Amino acid sequence: MNTPVLHGPIGRAVRKISPSLETDELGVYVASLSMWSAAIGGTVRVSSRGNTRPVLLWSALVAGTGRGKGSALRAAHHVLDKPVGRFLATHSTSGITSGASLVNHLWNQQEATAETEAGCDVRTLVVEEEWSEVLRRVKRDPSFTTKLRAAWDGATLRNTTKEEAQEVRDPAMVMHCHVTPSDWTKYVGESEAAGGSYNRILPFLLRSVPMLDDDRVSLPQVDGSELSDAYGWATARPRVITLSEDARPLWRIVRRYARILGETLPEGQAVFIERTAEQTLRVAACLAASECSESLTEEILSAAFSLVRRSVQDTVRITKGAKSPKMNRQPLSLTDKVRARIELHGGRATSSQVLPYVGATAGEVKALPGIRVSVERSGRTGRPATVFTLRDDSSAHAVPQPASADRKQNRSDLSCSPLSRPADPERDEKRATVVQIDTYRTVPKQSPEPAPAKRPEPARGPNPFHALL
Repeated sequence: MNTPVLHGPIGRAVRKISPSLETDELGVYVASLSMWSAAIGGTVRVSSRGNTRPVLLWSALVAGTGRGKGSALRAAHHVLDKPVGRFLATHSTSGITSGASLVNHLWNQQEATAETEAGCDVRTLVVEEEWSEVLRRVKRDPSFTTKLRAAWDGATLRNTTKEEAQEVRDPAMVMHCHVTPSDWTKYVGESEAAGGSYNRILPFLLRSVPMLDDDRVSLPQVDGSELSDAYGWATARPRVITLSEDARPLWRIVRRYARILGETLPEGQAVFIERTAEQTLRVAACLAASECSESLTEEILSAAFSLVRRSVQDTVRITKGAKSPKMNRQPLSLTDKVRARIELHGGRATSSQVLPYVGATAGEVKALPGIRVSVERSGRTGRPATVFTLRDDSSAHAVPQPASADRKQNRSDLSCSPLSRPADPERDEKRATVVQIDTYRTVPKQSPEPAPAKRPEPARGPNPFHALL
């Protein structure tokens, strides 16, 4: 996996406190860069192809519960809290769950600072440590993602309330979020990313790190003088950071890299990395501002590119398998659907077992070849049932039946046994047959009766009455 280069004063501060961390130092570096971009976002912009863009850097730390997302955020506060003065204390917020509340928050801040000496200040750092809760709620507000896109682009935000119309020009809002991989897959959809709502956020997976031998170790003090001077330089007046000539060849490689990724990755993953080139430019501008430089050198651009490449790799890992491509299957014909339903029920199915599942009327099914239709009545009352069976010439379509179907067929064959009672002649000849219970009892074998013993006939002598007989 690509190892990002921790560049500049921010990178050096993160490396200094890294031995005292029980979290991935990359998370601290990313959170610090987002905070830094929010602090200088009101006055620093980056130029490319004749246009200037804000240097706002939105990020998301993606890891399971207890994997150090909160620890990374607190360590980033430790790095930047003193160098940027009271910015983090006065310009941080959370819980924005609608487009109207987003505009209203920035507008209130704009109005509160309109009369100050420095002028309107619309810098805002939105930190969502439970981003999944926000994502669940913003599904109800279709305007939220639209406002997000406008805020990242630095475009004018507008909102109409009962009292007055609200308008915020040149917003400088940065989002830093924490989310688990499963919640990212569940709530950050491909359609929202394709529309540009969430592909403006750089996601980073946090790797696990060894535990400290002594958890009582506190973070060492960081020399923030360089960052403090850079913050004063960046906010003193508007700054525009541009590419130097030595960085032009690398910039072409970055743009080509983004183009190749967009054409080779599956669409479900490519939509999340469509802004790779611009994200690289924004990261580089933040690093240049931390060194009080208005020029993007090749070294700075290379360090920024290493960080964005890591985000691209993590994005592919997060979105891999989130939505498997559907295979194109040939749709079944109506005849195949009806045959499948009849065979599912053992070769005999009623209309209620067939019609709702094939999306056809009884007349359409009756007109199909190879389907026999009969009407059966159970009892003296009630509606007759329409029964569909397969004709004899359709036996070639038969498929192996499940055990339940075999049991039904055996019961059907048993009902036609010659040992069953005959049906009442007043009823339909196809009514359900009732079988005597004696049919299933074993007939006991009777012992043969003894033959009568033959008695010996008396010996015949001369009969005096023989002549009379």
